[in-house]
Order: sequence, then C-alpha cells, then structure tokens
Amino acid sequence: MARFGTDVYQNEFLPDGGTDVHAIVTVTCSEAGVAGRAGSGEAGEIVVVDTSGSMGQAGMEAAKQAATAALEQVVDGTWFAVVAGNHRAYLAYPAVQTGPGMVRMDARTRAEAARAVQTFRADGGTAIGSWLRLTTALFGSVPGLTQKHAILLTDGENHNERPEELEEAVRAATGVFQCDCRGVGVQWKVEELRRIARALLGTVDIIPRPEQMAEVFGELMRTSMARGVAEAELRVWVPQGAELLFVRQVAPTVEELTDRAVTVNALTRGFPTGSWGDESRDYHVAVRLAARALGQEQLAARVQLAVGGEVLSQGLVKAQWSADDQLTTRISPEVAHYTGQTELARAIQEGLAAKAAGDEGTATVRLGRAVQLAAATGDEAATSRLRRVVDIDDEEAGTVRLKRQVDRADEMALDTASTKTTRIRS
Repeated sequence: MARFGTDVYQNEFLPDGGTDVHAIVTVTCSEAGVAGRAGSGEAGEIVVVDTSGSMGQAGMEAAKQAATAALEQVVDGTWFAVVAGNHRAYLAYPAVQTGPGMVRMDARTRAEAARAVQTFRADGGTAIGSWLRLTTALFGSVPGLTQKHAILLTDGENHNERPEELEEAVRAATGVFQCDCRGVGVQWKVEELRRIARALLGTVDIIPRPEQMAEVFGELMRTSMARGVAEAELRVWVPQGAELLFVRQVAPTVEELTDRAVTVNALTRGFPTGSWGDESRDYHVAVRLAARALGQEQLAARVQLAVGGEVLSQGLVKAQWSADDQLTTRISPEVAHYTGQTELARAIQEGLAAKAAGDEGTATVRLGRAVQLAAATGDEAATSRLRRVVDIDDEEAGTVRLKRQVDRADEMALDTASTKTTRIRS
C-alpha cells in the first residue's frame, strides 16, 4: 500500500492589510509498488514510433532497437500495444481487426511484438494527431485499465494534417492516458511536443543522436512500470470568500495546474497529477484572503493528496497578521527559490522564441535574465546549458552576448529542459 506524506514551507505572518499567502507544499510517495499491481485496476502501455520517411534507414534501425528496449521493460501481465505512425497510424502489434487492441505481456507476446517492430520501414509523412487518435482508441478498447501510459517518438514536425486536427486529438486524449514525448534529432518542434506532453501529464525531451534512443526508451518504461499509484489528485480547499490565485507544480518540473482545476465541492478544487512512483513533488500554492485585524489567525488552505477519492495525506497553509516587521518581511526560502525557478523557465523560453524571431535585443535581455536567475537559484545544470547558447560576461548581473554559432541540438536541449527545476540547497 502506497504511503503519502505532506510538508508545508511558508512564512505565515502577514503585515497589517496583507492578503496574499504563498506556500510550497511537498508531497512524498513511498512504497508505490509496481504498475497494475496495486489492486485499483490494471496498467496499459503503448509504444508509438515515427516511421516517416525522414527517419531514414539508420534512424529507423535505432527506433526499432528503442521500441524493443521499451518492450523488454514492460512487466508481465501488463496490457500493451505498438503503434507505427507516418501520415497515418496503424496498429503494428497485436494484429487484430476487432475487439481489444491490446494484449497482455508475456514471453510469447513480447517476442511477437519484437518481430513486428523489425518490419518497420521509413516511408511517408508525419501526422501526429492520427497517432494520438489510434492510441486513445486502443486504450479505450480494454475495460478496467486505470493506469494508461504511452511513449511517443518523432523526428519531425506535424506536416500532414491541419493544426486543428492535432489539437482535437490532444483534447480527446486528455484525461485518457499520460504520454512522454521524445524528439530525435533537430527537425521536430519543441513547442509542438511540449503542448502534447503538458496536456497529457507527461514529459518532453530531446534525443540528440539516434543511438541514444534505446537507453532513453528503456529508462522511460522502467520509470512507468515503477508507478504503482495509478491516478492521484491534489485537492486544495480555501475558506469562504478566499481566492485561489494559482496552483503550480514546481519540482521536479514547472507545470501550471491552475487551468486544470475540477470542482470537488464549493470550496475545494482538484488537480490531476497522474500516476506516482516512489518520489517527491513540490507545489506552489497561492491564496488571497480578506485582511484581518492584527493578532488574528486563519487557515488559508488545506492541501490534500487523494487516490480513488480517499485522502491519504494533508498539509495546512496558515495565515497570521502581525505588526512585527521582523516576522512579516521574512521570505520563505522555499517560496523564493521556486519563484526564481519558475521565472527562469519563462525567461529561457521567451529568450529562445525572440532569438528564433530575429529579435536579438529581447533574446539577449531574456537569456541574460535566465543566466542571472540560474546563478541565484544554484541551478548549475541550467547555467551549463545556457553557456552553449550565450557567452556570459557577468552571471550576477546577467550580462551576456548571443553566440554567433550555436548547435541547434544545444538550443533545443536548453528549451526542453527549461521547465526542469533544482531543489533548494540545504
């Protein structure tokens, strides 16, 4: 049985007239178990492989190895399927025409799926929406699946269908399955895959070289199989008359959750968090209260983690009005750190977008700010990635110069990793 714990980090003291309360809520899961083995339903996995002509022979061979590596990590008994996609999508395995489009993993089906993958050939265009539509239908063909996860690989942009077709496919898949998206090489669009991954509670990243695909796919599937909690919901209660300003995941990645709110009751909103393994995630919760008299206290928010409607952990966000400046001006280091990390992600994305648009002035300012924030929050990994795109004259001041020659893969790596955060230093 999975165990959840919740810790709250904040400065609860507000000055006279103060209204806004910020807190970092850390939720930790332990003893999560294995996907599909927790008793709350079964697990399903689908591997979606780009077989368009742009993959080429070498890329296609690497993709075959990657798909096989992923299948090797699927736990026996898990429902699974393999989808191949170019300008259309087709079910590569299992070879069925009606009924369930997925089969249970065992030694026989694993070997059959691996043989089916070996028949892939690079040909045609790219229509990612059709791949998502088929994946959605396949998951829907098996009753009783509560944990549904896919890995999607592409090397190019969505050329062979209208943008609205892709958006419709993403909307239809939202809430049905989670999807980790990976782009190989440098011809795909980061923002396109990021939109898919964000809507489907997954991740996005670059695989710079085809030979790296197998290792990445194997690790993605191992991680998914270690998520024994199928569906969890973060619930935030605020008192009558209060306003929930935002709820944002801030570790291990920055993800805006506010627009995903569903109503639990009149004072409580729920936010889907997908499946969990043994891990910790940090959330930034901001609430606006009506100001109270000095010396008064109030519960600002109750943050809960619920699975299957059952609340498994809870943390309390508090407010207390004080005339003591030493108390009210103190900034929670956790809140300050993640505020900086969130701004860092935004600065990187805005800087790279300006650079792509030819606005070097804005790009320099925004990427300079990113360097400054990375240094201030101790994010050495972000600083290292930024150095591949800009020459840094002064980290603390954020003084930088755009490099004249930048490897496209380095630029895309900076973009995809922009939402990855580092935890506060002890």
